[in-house]
Amino acid sequence: MSSSTTVGSAARPLRVAVVGSGPAGVYAADILTKSEAVKSGELTVSIDLFDRYPAPYGLIRYGVAPDHPRIKGIVNALHKVLDRGDIRFFGNVDYGTDLTIEDLRKHYDAVIFATGAIKDADLNIPGVELEGSFGGADFVSWYDGHPDVPREWPLDAKEIAVIGNGNVALDVARVLSKHADDLLVTEIPDNVYAGLKASPVTDVHVFGRRGPAQVKFTPLELRELSHSKDVDIILYAEDFEFDEESDRQIQTNNQTKTMVGTLTNWIAEQPEDLSELKASRRLHLHFLHSPVEIYDDAETPGKVAGIKFERTELDGTGNARGTGEYVDYPVQAVYRAIGYFGSALPDVEFDHKKGVVTNDGGRVLDASGQHVPGLYATGWIKRGPVGLIGHTKGDALETVTYLLEDRENLPVAAAPAEDAVTELLDARGVKFTSWEGWLALDAHELALGAAATEAGGSHGVEVKRERVKVVPREDMVSISRDGVAAQV
Repeated sequence: MSSSTTVGSAARPLRVAVVGSGPAGVYAADILTKSEAVKSGELTVSIDLFDRYPAPYGLIRYGVAPDHPRIKGIVNALHKVLDRGDIRFFGNVDYGTDLTIEDLRKHYDAVIFATGAIKDADLNIPGVELEGSFGGADFVSWYDGHPDVPREWPLDAKEIAVIGNGNVALDVARVLSKHADDLLVTEIPDNVYAGLKASPVTDVHVFGRRGPAQVKFTPLELRELSHSKDVDIILYAEDFEFDEESDRQIQTNNQTKTMVGTLTNWIAEQPEDLSELKASRRLHLHFLHSPVEIYDDAETPGKVAGIKFERTELDGTGNARGTGEYVDYPVQAVYRAIGYFGSALPDVEFDHKKGVVTNDGGRVLDASGQHVPGLYATGWIKRGPVGLIGHTKGDALETVTYLLEDRENLPVAAAPAEDAVTELLDARGVKFTSWEGWLALDAHELALGAAATEAGGSHGVEVKRERVKVVPREDMVSISRDGVAAQV
């Protein structure tokens, strides 16, 4: 395409598909609509947002602990963008199955992949395959009511190890150690409440390979640990080691200074005799532990019976090295929360080592390293699962800036009419959901919470329930579609 006399003008808007409706996808769509080219009238755009789940918000709905204090604010921000009406939402549409790359190329001038990362990064140690060894991401999906995971989760361990020192590790540890009744104020589904309520857990151990100054979680996540009722936090003096790099970080990084200060205050206030701690559950924070092996024993062959670590020490640069000292912890379950990893997308070049779509600043590349005209990526599938949600805005801005720079040379869609993709999905029998359908499902979930509250509480506990999340995909789809049909 050599000019924009038709595409992106009053004659025909630039048609853009965004695959993924989490923060990365919504931010990209929002930034594009607010770009200077669009605000000035130089360019018009028409954006369709696709998601494989019937509901929007991606990681915010299915990847963050339900008691996280910032969820509501982020959801409200995303809601405002999608509720404007200038971005269409198509839920329950799976890229690669319901729509192919050929379909998207036919109906859109540009495609932005924002599919995120939902799988656990591998932990390559012996015993990781034992019964009772779990991926933290899988557990998060379960307690967040993900429609594609089993309804039940084996919660029969009294002692649990969580490997990792990021926000997901703390989320997993907090949910495992928290009393289920205290989660009823959140939107957890009933099956999740029932599973956690029956858990016999007494001790949850969180292990990090480096020291307190190198943790990857945030002050907010750390503080949340102390808000759990009837849960004691236990730390160990031998884990508090600081090298030159640690000291530098504490002096120059306010976040590090805050977290180290919180941890050192906690251990200073901790009684020397731990028997004085009277909570029914304990959350242990360990540093300078590198996992070596998960093992079973003669009494429970094939099942987790414990985990072995090598003690580590800092090397002066903030990195850790082994000391040759080993320690065992008897546990009946291990959760690895050492990071997420992206999944390959059909017909798009993928870097299997990094878990990202092969790209240059958001421009998708082919096997030879050349930019594939019209294809872009943003968010975790672009840069890997690092950084907080705020970083996603910068990602989206970079990607959208390149898309706008390229707009004169984008391949022109052969069938760009807005109703063409709707007709295609209908013809294929895809029961897609819409933004109006999400509003219907949203109202239904809020009504479930109100009903539980009006009934005098939930599960015998008097508590105001704002919402109860619907889990089965078929129910989400039918409520969404029926709700829209009822309005017509």
